[in-house]
Amino acid sequence: MAGILYAMTTTNQAAQHPSDDLSRRAFMRAASVGLAAAAGGGCFASPALAGGLSNVAGMEDNEPMPQDRGWGQGPFGYDLPYTSQRMPVLARHCVATSQPLAAQAGLEMMRLGGNAADAAVATAAALTVVEPTANGIGGDNFALVWMKDDDGPAKLHGLNASGRAPMGLKREDYDGLREVPLDDWRAVTVPGAVSGWVALLERFGSLPMETVLAPAIRSAREGFLVSPGVAQGWAASARRYRGQARFDAWQQTFAPRGRAPEPGEVFTSEGHARTLELVAQTNGRAFYDGEIAHAIDAASRQHGGALRLEDLTAHRAEWVEPISLDYRGWRLHEIPPNGQGIAALMALGILRRFDLASMRVDSAPWLHLQIEAMKLAFADAHRHVADAHHMRVRVEDLLDDNYLHERAGLIDPGKAGNFDSGVPKAGGTVLLTTADAAGNMVSFIQSNYTGFGSGMVVPGYGVAMHNRGANFSLEPGHANEIAPGKRPYHTIIPGFATRDGVPGMAFGVMGGFMQPQGHAQVLVRLADHGQNPQAVLDAPRWQVERDGRVLVEPGFEQLGGATVSDDLEAMGHPLRRHRTRSATFGRGQVIYRLNDGYIAASDMRADGQAVGF
Repeated sequence: MAGILYAMTTTNQAAQHPSDDLSRRAFMRAASVGLAAAAGGGCFASPALAGGLSNVAGMEDNEPMPQDRGWGQGPFGYDLPYTSQRMPVLARHCVATSQPLAAQAGLEMMRLGGNAADAAVATAAALTVVEPTANGIGGDNFALVWMKDDDGPAKLHGLNASGRAPMGLKREDYDGLREVPLDDWRAVTVPGAVSGWVALLERFGSLPMETVLAPAIRSAREGFLVSPGVAQGWAASARRYRGQARFDAWQQTFAPRGRAPEPGEVFTSEGHARTLELVAQTNGRAFYDGEIAHAIDAASRQHGGALRLEDLTAHRAEWVEPISLDYRGWRLHEIPPNGQGIAALMALGILRRFDLASMRVDSAPWLHLQIEAMKLAFADAHRHVADAHHMRVRVEDLLDDNYLHERAGLIDPGKAGNFDSGVPKAGGTVLLTTADAAGNMVSFIQSNYTGFGSGMVVPGYGVAMHNRGANFSLEPGHANEIAPGKRPYHTIIPGFATRDGVPGMAFGVMGGFMQPQGHAQVLVRLADHGQNPQAVLDAPRWQVERDGRVLVEPGFEQLGGATVSDDLEAMGHPLRRHRTRSATFGRGQVIYRLNDGYIAASDMRADGQAVGF
């Protein structure tokens, strides 16, 4: 049974909840904002979130948040109202991720003699404990791995550990709906995260799973101090998952005192620790055909879900061939569909037709071309990307040079276009990168989709089930239409870049449909302007949103000119100007290879850090 210990003096009175419910979109945005602890240039929405998110609309409209000493425990709050700066870490062994305790778990494996694969799984497992607001044992993961195996020299390998819709799924359960509900068992597909850990360790690991999962088990059983950004996301979820019997297990597991833990409180979860122990002792079998699998089956049946033991038993992670595209001498590699990484490749393929390097960085014309390329890429991705076995066009055709040249011709350098850019959505995800002195590098991404996922929790085991099925389409005949045994369009994508066939950078920018946009922006800054790994993460970002609107962070004015936002609006871009930088624009990690080691960088938009030795 989960419990909360107190790291500081506090009352035992549970927080009061307003009676109003959050809308689907408001919750997703609130959870996304809550994942960021602080960033330069202003405070975040933490006071509103900690106070119950009484004015979600105000937060969506980007109203400035007041300073509030009452948020969190102790004599101060956790807002960071002043511009801050991070320095990259230079070392021969590195880990970078969004939560410091998880980064230390990965580093611990390499100090024990393990490699980058061991470190990746240790970090991923620890993240399910210390950052449950964005990922969990009941989620999915993917990886891009530069390592040598028994088949030959070191090369890049792709791992797809995403799950499929239950075979017992009934299409009529979704009749009359415009989209798959986020917060019940109808959004739950087979969770593939544990299978990804097993596959990576079996092929490339050097340490036993019991050793690799030990830091995560220790954190769950002995407790960890909740970090500020995680506490914010937790508060948003505590409001979402309440008021109905199907959320009782979530409340008992993650809010046993009737509220989310605050920054600095110690949170423990014996159920989570026990689940991780069973996974380690059975090399994952307990999760897919043993004790935990039977518990998942029972929980699904209790609340009318379609997921069954047979679905779990049939699941396998798959090793896949990455897809890639050259951009200015750098080759960006992505996981093939059902992942959306192809959207980043298409955007960069379109941008090859324009001389961005000769343009003023962060200027309106420079931003305009990238935004238009991304809109074109999303138009195709949302129309065609699905489970690879159900796509009606070939990946090769979407990446065809002549086709991308034709698409680039649709861009007017001075005017925003309407390319039917689909309906981008928000999401919650964690990304980690690891590298060791032997030259092994891993980009690994893991997610519940939105926050804690569906809100469905397996009682006694600490397993929060994801809601990845919400990415299915309910449009009849769509390539991504929901169906039994099918994988949904998947937002989470690890990134990897090579140069002349040599590994250059393991990276990623997690956060729903921001991810391919983040990948493209990182590579443009690196390849066209020579910005260093920390700078490409610190840089302000833009994001194409629903209805063609464009979200923009503050900061473009510093290098792009004082009128950059006004100039974009004059071109026809409907802007949504954010006053602060936040996880709405993704949370990135980079490990860049040097001749004798690495540069590791971590995004200011999260609690995390880069570490090394």
